[in-house]
Amino acid sequence: MSIHLIIANNRHEALNVSNSMLSYTIKRLESRLGYPLLRRTSRSVAPTAEGEKLLLTLEPALDAIDSVLGELSQSRDRVAGTLRITATRQGYEAVIRPVLAEFCATYPEATVEVIVDYALRDLVAERFDAGIRLGEKLQQDMVALPVGPALSMAVVAAPEYLSRHGAPVTPEDLQNHRCINYRMETAGSLYAWEFEKDGRAFKLGLSGPLTFNEPDLMLQAAIDGLGVAYVLEHEAATHIASGRLLRILADWTPPFPGFFLYYPSRKQVSAVLAALLPRLRAWPDRPPKTGGRL
Repeated sequence: MSIHLIIANNRHEALNVSNSMLSYTIKRLESRLGYPLLRRTSRSVAPTAEGEKLLLTLEPALDAIDSVLGELSQSRDRVAGTLRITATRQGYEAVIRPVLAEFCATYPEATVEVIVDYALRDLVAERFDAGIRLGEKLQQDMVALPVGPALSMAVVAAPEYLSRHGAPVTPEDLQNHRCINYRMETAGSLYAWEFEKDGRAFKLGLSGPLTFNEPDLMLQAAIDGLGVAYVLEHEAATHIASGRLLRILADWTPPFPGFFLYYPSRKQVSAVLAALLPRLRAWPDRPPKTGGRL
């Protein structure tokens, strides 16, 4: 590249390199090649036949490099490109979906690719820009930003179910009920129901006649009177308000930190992610959406 800059006689200034340094660089290159590239006199510098031939070969490639570098420089000032996010379906509904329409309208050159998955992905290895998960599921070396309000779990059942089987008074009473379970496919196990009260926190592994890998199906089974379900409170809120479901053991399911957006480094944030972050920080202004799992 130095040869091209000297012969062109004006591009070397863009490198902010002195003439003496360029001359030294050319002499080292000539020594490595074994033939002169420039013919020097006290008054002028001109390419040799070999230098001219090399220049003609390199010129198109150097021009293409200059063009690409110029485009990359301009792209720093506009929001364009693809942003890849891994999220659970519930995380997408609660965090991304409420801001997506406004974001896409504001930045038409940006592409947001959301991969709905419940596994914990390696962002760097799998080339994701960011992920959305609950705080307890974050990788330890990530930058994490809270992007949603506190959440609560809810133990719910249909009125007709409770009229037949009675309402549990303590979490341990659930062991005598028909519990609707959630299977964590990535872990290969059933999700243990978590409870906390008066400083006492514990998990219960409960058995029952039904197991699903989608919370929507768990909720519907509870509405159908098939058993007791353990779901996010805001997902069941509409059905609780209508009387189709009753919430039980509410004092055993206190709020916990909600969703976080996490990404590998503050120094390598893409323009698209940088534009999205302020919108996600405005989460107190929007309610949680329903749908999907943690």
